[in-house]
Amino acid sequence: MDLFNYSRRETSEVNIGATPLGGSNPIRIQSMTNTSTQDTDACVAQAERIVDAGGEYVRLTTQGIKEAENLMNINAALRRDGYMVPLVADVHFNPKVADVAAQYAEKVRINPGNYVDAARTFKHLEYTDEEYAQEVGKIRERFVPFLNICKANHTAVRIGVNHGSLSDRIMSRYGDTPEGMVESCMEFLRICVAEHFTDVVISIKASNTVIMVKTVRLLAAVMEKEDMHFPLHLGVTEAGDGEDGRIKSALGIGALLADGLGDTIRVSLSEAPEAEIPVARKLADYIAQRHGHPYIPGAEAPGFNYLSPERRPTTAVRNIGGDNLPVVVAARLEDNMDFDPQFTPDYVYVGRRLPGHRTGNMQYIIDADLWEGQTGTWPAFKSEQLPFVSGCSASLKFLFITYMGLNDETIAGLRYHPEIVLIAQSIHPNRLGEYRALAHQLMNEGLKNPLIFFQHYTECETENLQIKSAADMGALIIDGLCDGILLYNQSNGKGSKAISDKTIDATAFGILQAGRIRTSKTEYISCPGCGRTLYDLQSTIARIKKATSHLKGLKIGIMGCIVNGPGEMADADYGYVGAGRGKISLYKKKECIEKNIPEEEAVEKLIELIKANGDYTEP
Repeated sequence: MDLFNYSRRETSEVNIGATPLGGSNPIRIQSMTNTSTQDTDACVAQAERIVDAGGEYVRLTTQGIKEAENLMNINAALRRDGYMVPLVADVHFNPKVADVAAQYAEKVRINPGNYVDAARTFKHLEYTDEEYAQEVGKIRERFVPFLNICKANHTAVRIGVNHGSLSDRIMSRYGDTPEGMVESCMEFLRICVAEHFTDVVISIKASNTVIMVKTVRLLAAVMEKEDMHFPLHLGVTEAGDGEDGRIKSALGIGALLADGLGDTIRVSLSEAPEAEIPVARKLADYIAQRHGHPYIPGAEAPGFNYLSPERRPTTAVRNIGGDNLPVVVAARLEDNMDFDPQFTPDYVYVGRRLPGHRTGNMQYIIDADLWEGQTGTWPAFKSEQLPFVSGCSASLKFLFITYMGLNDETIAGLRYHPEIVLIAQSIHPNRLGEYRALAHQLMNEGLKNPLIFFQHYTECETENLQIKSAADMGALIIDGLCDGILLYNQSNGKGSKAISDKTIDATAFGILQAGRIRTSKTEYISCPGCGRTLYDLQSTIARIKKATSHLKGLKIGIMGCIVNGPGEMADADYGYVGAGRGKISLYKKKECIEKNIPEEEAVEKLIELIKANGDYTEP
């Protein structure tokens, strides 16, 4: 794989109704209904809204035989209305449902974690190698008849692994690891290959973006070794809503798309399904613009491990680099020093002038030719000013640098000045590729100067800024290259249409949190909802956020049902899970604390649980 130059991974083409996937086809966009699959009219209306928004596949939950059979009515109604969109049946726990759904849907998603294996209970199981092989044999016995039904009906299959629903069998042998998730998938793929069944799509998802990206990277490598070229479906599960859901999805999905991985995407937002489509389309189109970009002559550092990267070793300069959390640098080129206390940047670049009003202990970065040792300020040099660095007494210096500017003279200067923090700049169409090339050249030269990435945009819509900046930072964060971010937007909007400086600051902090490298607020792991959800998800999320958004560092899972709920929430501090119609169960970590609470009491009970464990402070 070329780390520096964009090209899409070559995959086989999969036939899904009249909308093929993979091969030379564009990246497909999809969503999932959240209505009851037994309610034909509601499903049809929602599916049509998804298609009208640009969706190319529509998935529906099929938790039972009745739901699977009703796909026939939904399919027929859509065709009568002139909508030819392929339908995807989503099956968990009951393989008989998959057999029925394959007769009425264009694609069936099965979950290896609960297709034959029992539902996850977090129990450790001991198997001999022979016993383990027998369990895998059970999969083949049940899976092959299903594949035969799919062959007869020209139905495609998605093998959809979820981090939150790995089986106890896989967990007991491999642990909660990317290797376990990949093996869970490969057990089924090897059967598909043996049976010459090729209309297969794969997804491996998690709410943790780092796990999701590392696992998909590993899966692609393992498939390559076994000469498999199945297309990939990408998504971050339980990404949430609003800016958090957009940033988290763009970071995780974008990190993979940028490396050419991914043939269809679903942005899972806790909002109306049709709201997911424009976000996914913007993300896919933004990455696709890199096709055919000018060549980047990067050289991969010998010690870099793409499948399991570690943070690049750097020398700590004040609070930047080393073991310090990545910093946020804001750009204020006008005299506006108004900051949100929750998202106050570590440094502010002010360019050619100091602000008239300084804020608290704020640290300012000014152009080097204006720096005279003012308290709380630090000089920023340009590449051509490097010869003057030695005459500067500052213990912290910044140097704006491009990849092509990292020449022999600059490298020699950096060897003598470990106190220089680099601010990487790029105007290349594949900004990620140039930034990676710069970081790898530093590693190749043995230079340990901290590296901050300058991400510059000209957006007038907040959503566009969130999607593009998160996508551009995703792989840099996962690769362990990020010591900080300088996010700047030269807005084309005026007045109310301009993106505020506070919004830009919050986006920078949101990107670092989505990449799991710096926490600045409560994280909500909330699912988008589906036909299994038996309470009003969106209003519940709003109520929980209103009561807890001031808390810092907590993770709260808000899940519609038990399919992925307890599993995805294993990473959360507290969980709110639908247990039945109007009933909620509350969790502390993996432990269920209280079951079947009436929905109208559940949010208050959750706050009581957080308070009882000493994790609540008053706003």
